[in-house]
Amino acid sequence: MVLALVALLALVAAVGGLAWVRVYDDQLVRQTEAELLAQGAVVAQWVRQETLSRVVGQYGVAQTQQPLRAADGTLEPLLPTLDASAKVLPAPAPLAATSPPDPVALQVGQLVEPLLVDVSRRTLAGLRVVDVHGVVVASSHVASRGASFAQREEFQRALTGVPASVLRARETHADDSPLESLSRDNAVRVVVAVPVTHEGRVYGVVLLVRTPMTLAKAVYGDRWQLLATLTVLLAVLALVSVGLGAVLVRPLRSLVHQTRAIGRGELAGPIRQPVVAELAELSAALAHMARQLEARGAYIRDFAASVSHEFKTPLASIRGAVELLSSEAERLSGEQRTKLLANVQRDAERLTRLVQELLGLARADHAQGPAALLDVSAVVARVAERARVAGQRVTVHLPILPAVRMPPEALEQVLGHLFENARAHAGAAAQLLVSGGADTQSVWLTVRDDGPGISAANQARIFDAFFTTAREQGGTGLGLAIVAALMRAFGGRASLEVHEGPGAWFRLDWPRG
Repeated sequence: MVLALVALLALVAAVGGLAWVRVYDDQLVRQTEAELLAQGAVVAQWVRQETLSRVVGQYGVAQTQQPLRAADGTLEPLLPTLDASAKVLPAPAPLAATSPPDPVALQVGQLVEPLLVDVSRRTLAGLRVVDVHGVVVASSHVASRGASFAQREEFQRALTGVPASVLRARETHADDSPLESLSRDNAVRVVVAVPVTHEGRVYGVVLLVRTPMTLAKAVYGDRWQLLATLTVLLAVLALVSVGLGAVLVRPLRSLVHQTRAIGRGELAGPIRQPVVAELAELSAALAHMARQLEARGAYIRDFAASVSHEFKTPLASIRGAVELLSSEAERLSGEQRTKLLANVQRDAERLTRLVQELLGLARADHAQGPAALLDVSAVVARVAERARVAGQRVTVHLPILPAVRMPPEALEQVLGHLFENARAHAGAAAQLLVSGGADTQSVWLTVRDDGPGISAANQARIFDAFFTTAREQGGTGLGLAIVAALMRAFGGRASLEVHEGPGAWFRLDWPRG
């Protein structure tokens, strides 16, 4: 229904636009003008021949303008120039001639007048022949014979030798036409003045007047053809609307079903036969979003379970120690109380580390990129120097590396976790080697230690949150998870290199550029 309404409004706007810009009115006015010019040309030719057969020597007035001619000079076309928006001149009051008509023009007028009456009866146009003094010598409306048209603008322009056309307001009574016009409701009339010329002189003017057809009359005259055309257009619009509705509504309904399935927690795939590319893209985006939400939900569930497990053990230990201290304080020896308090402090410190590491992991998961360009070698040198001060043995072998996009504090945190991981698992006396390189695709760093390495069973889980083999030594299992999250946040990747021999080898990769 919406498509049908839009199409119907487009059709109405198109038709209304034509009426608003008066294109059809212009066509009707110019059609009337062209018909009058054609009739006037014929009458003027006859008047010229009859006049030339009755005069000798100079006659008429000198022609001051040349008519429009074709390129080869053999044609003199009479082209319509009026439009519906042209200035409308007032209807002139009839004036009686102050001088008698020219005798030669009067003879010609008497000969031509029966033709004018007969032509007017068929074309409904008012026709007059006017001598060079502006006196009507022949008219299709006999009552206007002898009137003066000398002051009319169209007559004065025609005396210069070129046809003239104007719009004049129509009188409220039939003055120029012997019969009622078929379009009496039009407020203007087209007036055409065609000069009678020969060898640069004007012998008279043929004046023609006709009320143009109105748009309403024209539409009414062609009502059956227009009704048939409108019916066909409405049928086409209906078919197009139904077709587009079938094309668009069906995939839209499938899209609604997909979103409802996602709302129920189901992993709904993209809709079939979406037809429209934008709907296919939207459906694929919804399916991808559903998969991401499911993965994020699974991550949150596993993460919550892991956090609960990690907090449960120290909390249970603290609770047990507090209960013993509360209920059995008098029976416990000083050494036992000291040991219980030491356990409480150790577990509290573990909980503190867990909270700090969880905050670090949350910040790493939500780190934003891209960042400014970073000098990798300078950051590695600073972190290595701090590690040496803390007692670690660190050797750095780095070539000149291209800059990467990562905040310096993020890379310092990554390297700090890798160094701390080496201290926890390989020992404080372990030797660390930091090397790197670059090619056309990426920039990388490698951090190696000479400790016992990582067993094959643990290699696949090494970057999982809360996975650690040093829980008894206070490990939280979040350090390497933070490393992986920070590298992902800035377009990089952290991985464990499989190799033969002792030690653990970690690699950090960034895309080149």
